Amino acid sequence: MSTTIPAPYLVTIGETMALLTAEHPGPLAHVSSMSLGIGGSESNVAIGMQRLGGNAVWCGRTGADSLGQLVRREIRAEGVTVRASEDPDAPTGLMLKERRTMSTQKVSYYRSGSAGSRLTPEDLDSSLITGAAILHVSGITPALSPSAARTINTAIEIARLASVTVSFDLNYRANLWTATDAGRSYKELIPLVDIVFAGDQEAALAVGPAADPADLAQRLADLGPSQAIIKLGNKGAVASIDGELHHQSAVPIEPIDTVGAGDAFVAGYLTELMTGKSPAQRLELAAKTGAFACLAYGDWEGLPTRSELALLYQDESVTR
Repeated sequence: MSTTIPAPYLVTIGETMALLTAEHPGPLAHVSSMSLGIGGSESNVAIGMQRLGGNAVWCGRTGADSLGQLVRREIRAEGVTVRASEDPDAPTGLMLKERRTMSTQKVSYYRSGSAGSRLTPEDLDSSLITGAAILHVSGITPALSPSAARTINTAIEIARLASVTVSFDLNYRANLWTATDAGRSYKELIPLVDIVFAGDQEAALAVGPAADPADLAQRLADLGPSQAIIKLGNKGAVASIDGELHHQSAVPIEPIDTVGAGDAFVAGYLTELMTGKSPAQRLELAAKTGAFACLAYGDWEGLPTRSELALLYQDESVTR
């Protein structure tokens, strides 16, 4: 492991893709211009933590192509340490984001056979994981391929043997696998981790539906994690942390783009966890960062620094 990564740090593993976003609402077939960027849940969390003053490492695999160069450069430019191998035989994955109306979006993935889906346990740096304070993974990666699933299992095993805290965001993607397959995978992984994040519908895939989100948090915790957090969007969050139930109110906002809000929430929570903050402080920052991410277009571009969080409560629209 390079000694240039300040401790404590978070390691996250997953696929980040190039992202083409329609610049105007309407059917994609009639859009004349698109902007080029990047997007990926795990790198979103890494960037979010870095902006909040933490230290993060993103590990993945890209193609040996211009889009892969874009992915690595953009993440590195945010101060995140990048440990990504280049695959000469597979392209960097691609997302297309269609703004069908001003208030709705549709995301399409072109990641079958991508470099990121070809992630293998051999891509892992064991010393990087064992030296981390937190390993964060998501349920997206196991859905990409059998080798990617093995990679996540191996990373978790390495972390557990070294007593590294393991964080897992279910992050269900219906266009990657069925609810049944996802639920089966979640049930295998949740008992192996210390922290689990989920939306209420995602949690139901693993533990069955419940009218009260607090029941979902408790059921997830009963599977093994000491911290189970249910993200509820504009209704806040509920969590079972070390046997105690916590409720967190949402920050009132008028959202512009909710994509990436869940990743921002996770980044806020894990940043405070890594610096020894209380459960209430973790949830409070998570709610703020999740809300702030909704106030700008893009998967990660609007993630806040700590000094910007006060803007959530500012009455004046112009600062001079």
